[in-house]
Amino acid sequence: MPRNLIDAAPSRRALAHMPDRRGRFRLRDLARACGVAALAALAAPALAGEPPPGFARLSDIAPGVAQQMRYAGSNNFTGAPVPGYRAAQCWLRLDAARALAAAQAEARAKGFDLVVYDCYRPRRAVAAFVDWSKNDDEKTKPAYYPNVEKRELFAQGYIAEQSGHSTGLAVDLGVKGWDFGTPFDFFDRRSWTGALKRGVARLNRARLVALMRRHGFDNYPREWWHFTLRGAKNVESRDVEIE
Repeated sequence: MPRNLIDAAPSRRALAHMPDRRGRFRLRDLARACGVAALAALAAPALAGEPPPGFARLSDIAPGVAQQMRYAGSNNFTGAPVPGYRAAQCWLRLDAARALAAAQAEARAKGFDLVVYDCYRPRRAVAAFVDWSKNDDEKTKPAYYPNVEKRELFAQGYIAEQSGHSTGLAVDLGVKGWDFGTPFDFFDRRSWTGALKRGVARLNRARLVALMRRHGFDNYPREWWHFTLRGAKNVESRDVEIE
């Protein structure tokens, strides 16, 4: 089998002898010259591990943004790697990635850097959150939801059965080294963006919201870390695995 399509393809001289009466190449002749395997490769879908069409790896667009992709490991409210995250990579729709790159550029100019915790989230991951909410495992309760009953996490808006993250337009983030009063994914009223009335954490939340708003993102009021690109068109939920 040829190593790639370059090895499989006929030379220009060979192709010159295969046109039909209108000067077009005949598919059966091309098949003989290239081989069935090469033609199959031309018709195959995108390689596994590639973002969906219209998406990008954030590292390609904004390499200065730190990535701590929590659901690719066990440091999250489920206590285990989440289905759909085979790689610790931030994927976003291209318009969201570019907007976030602009926010990072402003942040860097002012002496700080953004850090993302979650970006595009496959639908299978959202389904896994639903399944987790129905089991009896509460080993992460002290760290993530000490004051909320597990069965109430959906009703109180901390987890959703359908997530904007699956469109590639939502991102969970903070700022490296800043105090926000509560950690990422701490499901409690203290994590509501406007919950704090004084102190450095309140100011930091306000600064982050203002920065992201200037670059087209709206904050979810019950999570200081959650932002969604506003005004996006052709919104589509996806289930491509991150790898």
